[in-house]
Amino acid sequence: MGTRSSGVTAPGSRQGARRGKDALTAYMFITPAMLHTLLFMLLPAAAALYFSFTEWDMISPARWVGLVNYQEVLFNGDLYPDFWKSVRVTLVYGLLAVPASLLTGFVQAYLIDGIRRGQPFFRLAFYLPVITAEAAVGAIWKWLYDPQFGLINAALGFFGIDGPDWLGTPGTVVPALALIAAWQSGSAMLIFLAGLKGIPRSYYEAAEVDGANAGQRLWSITLPLLRPTTFFLTVTGIIAALQVFGIVYVLFSSNIGPEGAGLTYVLHLYLAGFRNGGMGAASAMSFLLFAFILLITAVQFRVLPRQYEE
Repeated sequence: MGTRSSGVTAPGSRQGARRGKDALTAYMFITPAMLHTLLFMLLPAAAALYFSFTEWDMISPARWVGLVNYQEVLFNGDLYPDFWKSVRVTLVYGLLAVPASLLTGFVQAYLIDGIRRGQPFFRLAFYLPVITAEAAVGAIWKWLYDPQFGLINAALGFFGIDGPDWLGTPGTVVPALALIAAWQSGSAMLIFLAGLKGIPRSYYEAAEVDGANAGQRLWSITLPLLRPTTFFLTVTGIIAALQVFGIVYVLFSSNIGPEGAGLTYVLHLYLAGFRNGGMGAASAMSFLLFAFILLITAVQFRVLPRQYEE
């Protein structure tokens, strides 16, 4: 007798078809993101890498010059006298802004976590400065820092203190910028808050039974268990601080501040490329910054305690 097909599809065939369909669906969802990354990140980065080895003013054709741009940016003080000044300003800004942002974000998260009602409102209120347009932020803080009509000096004057010209005095420009960064610590606040929510309440209850007060619970439970969160925010905060540009550009209207005190690295890069026509040198500066960020991030992962990574 001949055999007849049962009409039942093998389980393996069904599973294979389902996996294929799931894979197709997944590729459909990730394709826009992949195209965005390719067209607006990878291709421009590759073009910038090429132009960093050329002499190009955006008008004449690019001319290959090899490592000349890197050599001139790093060692030719006559052509780029403000390069190392911009490096110094950016490093000082990072040393002030990153700890200030972390401290402000943690304090905000700790206070919000301790209240029972109104948490969504305070989360929104503290996060709004992050999503506010930098042009608006710059305009607001430019008024706040105004030496004659600014609210900050008016508040200091109420206590008999003569406030300085925050954006007109070289010694106060970078601290003023760091204060703005601390005000815009909403992202750190949200991440710290998520970390606080992840700490089991049983730890605090056990500490209370043992007689630990609020300060002891904070020092012995909260801060140690937030080390991975703090490590993540430290790494990302340093990366962001090294690339600060928008708020400085708005505050100083694309200038460099008094005696170059507001000349951050990316602002110097922008001026070199778009104001002075040195797009090759500007591209070289961008890859020097990329290499430095890569190096300092690797050092952080190597030097900071292993428990921060766990």
